[in-house]
Amino acid sequence: MKKDITLYRNIGIFAHVDAGKTTTTERILKLTGKIHKIGEVHEGAATTDFMEQEQERGITIQSAATSCFWKNHQLNIIDTPGHVDFTIEVYRSLKVLDGGIGVFCGSGGVEPQSETNWRYANDSKVARIIYVNKLDRVGADFFRVVKQVEDVLAAKPLVMVLPIGFESNFQGVVDLLTRKAWIWDESGDPMNYEIQDVPADMVDQVEEYREALVELAVEQDDALMEKYLEGEEISLEELKRCIRKGTIELKFFPTYCGSSFKNKGVQLVLDAVVDYLPNPMEVKPQPEMDLEGNETGRLAYVDPEKPLRALAFKIMDDRFGALTFTRIYSGQLNKGDTVLDTATGKTERISRLVEMHANSREEVEWAQAGDIVAVIGMKNVQTGHTLCDPKDPATLEPMIFPEPVISVAVAAKKKADTEKMGLAIGKMVQEDPSFYVETDEESGETILKGMGELHLDVKVDILKRTYGVEVEVGKPQVAYRETITKVLQDSYTHKKQTGGSGQFGKIDYTIEPGDPGSGFQFESKVTGGNVPREFWPAVQKGFETSIEKGPLAGYPVVDLKVTLSDGAYHPVDSSAIAFEIAAKAAYRQSMPKAKPQLLEPVMAVDVFTPDDYMGDVIGDLNRRRGMIKSQEPGPTGVRIKADAPLSEMFGYIGDLRTMTSGRGQFSMSFSHYAPCPNNVAEEVIKEAKERQAVAAS
Repeated sequence: MKKDITLYRNIGIFAHVDAGKTTTTERILKLTGKIHKIGEVHEGAATTDFMEQEQERGITIQSAATSCFWKNHQLNIIDTPGHVDFTIEVYRSLKVLDGGIGVFCGSGGVEPQSETNWRYANDSKVARIIYVNKLDRVGADFFRVVKQVEDVLAAKPLVMVLPIGFESNFQGVVDLLTRKAWIWDESGDPMNYEIQDVPADMVDQVEEYREALVELAVEQDDALMEKYLEGEEISLEELKRCIRKGTIELKFFPTYCGSSFKNKGVQLVLDAVVDYLPNPMEVKPQPEMDLEGNETGRLAYVDPEKPLRALAFKIMDDRFGALTFTRIYSGQLNKGDTVLDTATGKTERISRLVEMHANSREEVEWAQAGDIVAVIGMKNVQTGHTLCDPKDPATLEPMIFPEPVISVAVAAKKKADTEKMGLAIGKMVQEDPSFYVETDEESGETILKGMGELHLDVKVDILKRTYGVEVEVGKPQVAYRETITKVLQDSYTHKKQTGGSGQFGKIDYTIEPGDPGSGFQFESKVTGGNVPREFWPAVQKGFETSIEKGPLAGYPVVDLKVTLSDGAYHPVDSSAIAFEIAAKAAYRQSMPKAKPQLLEPVMAVDVFTPDDYMGDVIGDLNRRRGMIKSQEPGPTGVRIKADAPLSEMFGYIGDLRTMTSGRGQFSMSFSHYAPCPNNVAEEVIKEAKERQAVAAS
């Protein structure tokens, strides 16, 4: 039995924190008959927010995958988080989606995080429809948000409906295609609506917007364009076909409005998902790579008959074991199959397959191209790994994850919990590739590293609630880096004679600053065999392992180039290990002489503040060594973009709320590393030396 892939829609719902994304998902599940009582986010009972942390904070942290049906189409919905520290979740989800719904708040409009998510969706070339939510709120203005989508996101909204009434009088919407009004009563039941004629006072406005819609739509088809210009009526079917084509090609974004909380307007959004968003076969196929990561020129077409290609895009641990969420691009996955994980080179057996509905599941025997399913009990698969047919291996484009910029030391409060904490953190690292853990060799402390304060807060919270481990948390540490600023030529000879054969290796080398972002580079210009070729990798390895600790404060060194220019060897006493030791000693000898410099992570900060508090917010950012990049006045306040060092931004959310009477918002993400001012560098180096002294004692 084969399923009809054209009836699939793999969609994500993404937005700024608090735009009503999860509430919208709830309404969709209710309308599609998946749940009977609607859960409310603010009551902590939403179906897709089933983590305690999510219910308590009212934010979505994990993407939950859910299947439901609308007009005999299967919708696989991924609810993604809106918070900047979890953009990794959005990014991962977008990789495996074919279409999306961008939800914007009717009063808040296009907020900082929605911009980031929109940019990710553009990068992944995901077709979207826009849904302006919360039109029942004070200050809501559909037309202002449409204008912001044009100005801030530089996107082209195609207005499909107009709101009837606004704020507390919001009653429903006019569907511009059919010229019919959908009016809901105040019972809160999404099924209690009537389809009526357009209200008399809106007829002119409806005609004006409908004409603009038709003009934009027929641009997708030359023959229809001619027909339209000659004054002929375009049929509904023809219009829908054009809108679908333009949406899939990202020419425009069909735009709807409503109030999910009041259950008004969601049906039309569901119809739009079916009518205009692509099925898996209408999306550009993923390029295949060989096991070395080179493009093979082949594409993973969405076809159940082709060899298996699937991407594990999320791992979640729950009471039944590890769930690996997988998007199948081509081929078929059956219970009992053996598949190859190209990242580990190991095969895994598919013991159980489930289709997810938020936190409940249905066992299935098989799944095929276009499906999103969860596999239970995989051992070594991690996020971003490709699963494929062992007889025909290939990998899909790998996912790239950002480096962490902030770390905290944690220790279990009870000694007895130490092992339990280690196991829990191990599971969490597997679930979230932007979360790292390491053990400090000197102090033996467990260090957690992540993308921001909130990210690590939530991890500590999960340790406490989900795994029952109380931990003590050190103060946040910034991930500083070191580099050098001077070119230095130097030489080092390693000689050791202890009875029998000795050790000998001499190297002449240059160390110099590399370009920003270039990492570590090594080159050998030795000619004439003074350092035989087989010892070059040992010299490289010696330097490469040394850059983990810089000369100033022991932070990793970046953007360093080492050139091996000459040297000498002994036919008996020279060995790879002798040259590696020589390189390590050379590093220790030369780095302090090459004018080392401390670098600090600089964050791109995006702050929204009401006009009245703008002076205070800018003054505060300047005090935090922030560089103001731009100020954009908006209808409800000002957006300020700045670059600011991470070390100055701890606890910023609390300070911003105090300054703006709770109305300010901000998001920040890592931008680049920049040299630390001397007074700051001295303080950081002093602290690092004190920590090293304590650890040594």
